[in-house]
Formats: sequence, C-alpha cells, structure tokens
Amino acid sequence: MKGPSGRKKGHDSVITAIALNRFGLGARPDETAPEDPKRWLLRQIEGPAPKLASSAALPTTATIVRDFLNRRQEMRSAKDDAKAAARKEMRQDLRDIYLQSVDARAVNALVTPAPFVERLVHFWANHFAVSADKVAVIPLAGVFEAEAIRPHVLGRFEDLLLAVERHVAMQVYLDQARSIGPNSPFAKRVESRRPDRKPGLNENLAREIMELHTIGVRGGYTQADVTEFARALTGWSVGGMGRNARGSDVPPGGFVFRPALHEPGARTIMGKTYRQKDEAQALAVLHDLATAKATADHIALKLARHFVADDPPPGLVQKLSSAFSRSGGDLPSVYRTLIEAPESWAPQPVKFKTPWEWFISALRGVGLRELGRMKVAPVMNQLGQPVWRPGSPAGFDDVAARWAAPDALMRRVEFADRLAARIGDRIDARRLAGQVLPGAVSEKTQRAIARAENSPSGLALLLVSPEFQRR
Repeated sequence: MKGPSGRKKGHDSVITAIALNRFGLGARPDETAPEDPKRWLLRQIEGPAPKLASSAALPTTATIVRDFLNRRQEMRSAKDDAKAAARKEMRQDLRDIYLQSVDARAVNALVTPAPFVERLVHFWANHFAVSADKVAVIPLAGVFEAEAIRPHVLGRFEDLLLAVERHVAMQVYLDQARSIGPNSPFAKRVESRRPDRKPGLNENLAREIMELHTIGVRGGYTQADVTEFARALTGWSVGGMGRNARGSDVPPGGFVFRPALHEPGARTIMGKTYRQKDEAQALAVLHDLATAKATADHIALKLARHFVADDPPPGLVQKLSSAFSRSGGDLPSVYRTLIEAPESWAPQPVKFKTPWEWFISALRGVGLRELGRMKVAPVMNQLGQPVWRPGSPAGFDDVAARWAAPDALMRRVEFADRLAARIGDRIDARRLAGQVLPGAVSEKTQRAIARAENSPSGLALLLVSPEFQRR
C-alpha cells in the first residue's frame, strides 16, 4: 500500500501529465517536466505568442497574392497551347506553398517553447476555419494562421475577430469580394448598362460570422438579420496591384473598403439599428457581436469541449463565459480561468486525440525536432485529417465519435509502425512511457510493452496505447 508521500507523488505526476498532454501538445523526453505545471501554463500566456523561425521563412500574403496576380495575367496573355501548361504550373506552385506551410506548422509544434499557446493557435484556426479545398485558398491557409490567428491568440477576441474577417483567405473563401450592395453606386452603374447583369449580395461571410464565429446557431438571430448584416459588410474587399480605395496604397491581398460597393442606408440587426456610414457600420455590428453574451457562451463551450470533455461540465462553461464577459473578451483572462478551474484537472483523460494531435504528440514523444524527409500533408491525409482542409467553414469536429472509428485507429497503427521502425533501437519504450505519460501508464500497457519482441514494436505499442491516444 502506498503511503501519503507515494500518493502525493503519484498525484503530482498525473497533474504534470495533464499539463503536458491536455493543455500542451505532448511531452518531450528531452525536456524537463515542469515542477509547477499550473504556473508553467500561466507563464506561457503572459507574453506575446512566440515567433518561430519555420513560419518566418514562409512567403507573406502580399508576396503570394502579387505572384498569383502576375502569373494569372501571364497565363491569360499566353497562347492557347501554352495556357494549359501555365495553369498546371501555377497550381503546382500554389500547392508547393501549401506543403511548405503544413511542414512549418508541424515544426512549430515540435520546437515551440510554449506548447499551450501553440495548441491555442490550432484551436482558433479551427474555430475560424478556411478550407484549402478551394483553389484560391491553397497558398493562403498557412499565412492566414500566421498573420490573422497567431498574433491575436493572447489578445482581445474582438481584435482576433476583426483580423480574421478582414484577411484575404477568409474573404476569398467566403466570396465576400463578390458581395455588392444592390443599391450601391457600382450596382446602379452596372444596371444602367446591363439591366440583365445586376450585381447582388453574397451572405456567406455574414452567416458564418454569426453562426460559427460569434453568437452561434442558437444566438437568437434570423435570416433577415443575416441579410442585413451582409448589406452592412458590402464594400469589404481585397486589395490588388497598385492604388485602391480612397487613393490609399494597399498591398496585394490587403484589406480594402470600397465605398462604391457599399449598400447605403441604416441596418437593423437583432433589434438594433445601425446608422453608421461606410465601413464603420460593419465595425459597429462586429463590436456588438464580439461582446454579446451569446458569443461568450459559444466560445466558452468550445474551449471547454476542446480542453476538458466532449460534454463539458456546465459549471466550467459558465466560469469561462463569465470570465469572457467580465474582461471584455480578454482571452488570457479566459485561459487563466480555464487553468485555475478544478474541472480542467480531472485525472481521467477523456479527450480522444484528433489525428493532428496524435501525430504531433507522437513526434514530440520520440524526441523529433526536425521532419527530415517526412512530408506532413500526405501523412495527415492518410490519418484522415488533412491540414487546413476541413471541407466546410465549421472546421473539424472536436469529439471522439468523429475520430475513433476502427479504420481510423488502424491508420494510426500503421503510422506508428513506420515511425518506430525509423527510430529503431534508439529508444527504450518502457523508459519513454514514464517520461511522456508520467503516472498515467496502466499495468496492462506496461506489460504489453515489456513483452514486445523488439524495441520498435514496444515503441509502436506505446504510441497506440489507450493512454497515449487520449489527453
């Protein structure tokens, strides 16, 4: 029987495992476990999100969009027999940027000094999801995360929301540039010349902001509110080459407001009338959505579901919602409440890792800091969670039912075998188990690893064990 000191040591090990795996991205055998797990997490949210070299080496939005526009112009000017080849070459170049961005994302996750913050970057990128299934988004998904998400995960929700909705990746993904006020100056000019070609609204951005990004599907809005919000958003667009709206210089792909496309007049949304002019109108609506009680509840539920349980404790959700509202959407205040809540530290690991989480924790668990010849995008395709390709603005599901099917688990077994074979005899899985899952490995798993016929087999068994699959 364990004495009091033994029980305390075991409890401390479990708390450490929770900090490293539930809040972080998985333990690394080459890093010392934190002595004070909660303080370790709190320190990570005290400063700006780390700027990591692997992301800094990628092209910026302006570079990507400028090159895309130049290549498209060259393609249009090419003779018929050269257009197909030019189009194929351009698509391959766009895909190369995507592949490099995916690899950079993985390396960030392997080497980050703040794995809790890195997990938050991944959480918010999925909350504000764009999908590279759309060709124009393929080269932009990575810079969207780097430029719109990462700089704001430790700031105010309203600033994060504004950066996301203005970014070219979101604008292109949800067709905002095609949304034109039916009574705007531009629409009237087009109608006078081509009555059969009158431009109109596109409600995609307005709908997803309300349904997914802020107040949620149960937030109390109607279809009429979506249409009115879409009218308020008209004029939000993307800058191209040269000079743009109001004579200001806007870099390629930068946000631009085009007054000629804006629907004039006041808008009434969820019972409130907005009489602001031009861009100020949509900004006023976004402010109210960002600070709404329904938004606080929606964000609180998603954070609690991600970090604690598929069906999180209502008391925890209420604590997070209150912290969000009380602080005016200050995200570190919400994270601090999450860290300090007893519900977040339940010893039983109930969250089943998504393929991305499992993949990153496996690479961290075996001590990798570089990818070598590994290309992450094809691996994630095989594991069933293609990076930045959720297929819809709703992002990837964050519940076990989506990821725990037998065929999905078999894919993990196959990758674990390949990874373990690459590592060879360099790692003793029995020793590693205690390092990456301190106090959390069952006797059954320990026996299975001990009985493995060789080191790679033991390592593969650890990586697909029930304990390693959950956080």
